Parts: sequence; structure tokens; C-alpha cells
Amino acid sequence: MPPLRNNMAASMQGVAKVLWRITPSILHPLRVYQPCLQRLPLRARLPPVYSSRHPFCQAASLEDKGAAEAVESLSRYKEKPWEYLESEEYIQKYGSDPIYTGYRRNHKGGIPPQKTRKKCIRGDKVCGNPCPICRDQNIIIHHQNVKLLEQFISSHTGMIHDPTKTGVCMKQQKELTEAIHAARDHGFLPFQIPYVEFIGEDYSNSHDAVGKTPPPPPSATAGESWYKWYGQLTPDENEVAKVKKKYKAYLKK
Repeated sequence: MPPLRNNMAASMQGVAKVLWRITPSILHPLRVYQPCLQRLPLRARLPPVYSSRHPFCQAASLEDKGAAEAVESLSRYKEKPWEYLESEEYIQKYGSDPIYTGYRRNHKGGIPPQKTRKKCIRGDKVCGNPCPICRDQNIIIHHQNVKLLEQFISSHTGMIHDPTKTGVCMKQQKELTEAIHAARDHGFLPFQIPYVEFIGEDYSNSHDAVGKTPPPPPSATAGESWYKWYGQLTPDENEVAKVKKKYKAYLKK
């Protein structure tokens, strides 16, 4: 075995020298490692070969399997995003609470900013502590994803929650608003119409101010007013005096 190793080392040195002479600019690093090549017969070792039963191979196969399942679930939820809210993964992660429960944006001081950030993802960069929608890639806004849209609508007034309450960025808030309006137009969400009590007095036309104009009085010199209720009004003398004093220069003498 030692002569065989010496022959291998000599052959490798010869090949290295020939290549170094042909392309000195490319193989310049070989000059640095030439002393290591001289000691190759004493330290030459073959790399270990792992079988499929090795723990490293099993761990790699499990990681590949998990990545394949994640890609498959993501593609399935893109076509039918409402299935994610019924999956076991969503229930274990959020339970029965809305997705923004317990979310708090990173900010300086104890007073949160008046507006949320414009967007959480810019190109390939994701900001720190993204909003409740941007942090979960399986949550997709769609007008048929009713269970998700209902979380952002007040059950009392039917109005969309302000982003300062939910922590959603302005980009996702805009998409949420458009999806809610589209869902209402398609009939997936009901319209919240406030109840107004009907009072007949507000809609009656029996009052003199909204009724038919009465005929003119028989004579304008009789001192009768056009409307009956106008003659019952008595102006305040102090207010009349103030008006006369203010417009004294414009009043006719």
C-alpha cells in the first residue's frame, strides 16, 4: 500500500505542475497548497460514505418531506383559501379567536402610532413583526373567505374595524375593504342596515311651513301676515335695537 500511495502522490504533483504551467492565473492557489500536496500520502483519507439508514439522511428526508407538504398545502390554500380556517393547523395556532388577538406592533414608547405601516413586505424583505395577515402566508384575502372577513367587521354596527385596532398594514386593509364590498355585492355577507323608528310627525305635511301655500290675504293694508304663525312671533327689542344701531348708516330716514 505505501508504494501505491507514493505513486498517487507523484502523479498528482505532476498533473498539478503541468496545469500550473498552462494556466498560472487560474491555478495560482495551487502554489499556496503545494506543501500540503507533498504531505498527501500521509494524510490522504477518503470521505465517509453515509447510507440511507444514517440519521443525517433520515433527517434530510424528513425535511424534504415537510417542505413538500408545506408547498402542497400552500398551493391548495391559494385556490381555496377558506379551507385553511377549517384546518387543524389554524385551530391549533389561533383557536376560536380572531387572527389579530394579542398582536402588538413594535414601536417606541408606550403610545402606539396613529397609523399602521404602509406595507410589511417590500420585494424580498420582510419587516420585523409583520401584521397579522402578512405574518401567515396561508391567510389569503378573498371575497369568498367569509370567516376571515367576518373577523374584521363589527357585529354591532356592521362597520369595518379600523386598522389601529387590528394592526393590519394599509395595503392589507385596502384589500380587506375591497373584498368585503365584493362579498356583500355577491351575497356572501349581509348588509347591516340600522333600524330607524318611524315617527309620523316627522313625515306629515299638515304643518303650515310645509303645507300648501294659503291664498293671499284680501288686502295687504289689513295688517294680516301671510302665515298665521308668523303673526304670533314677537321680536326681542334689545336685538332689534342692536341691528338698527349696526346698520344705521344703511337704513332709510
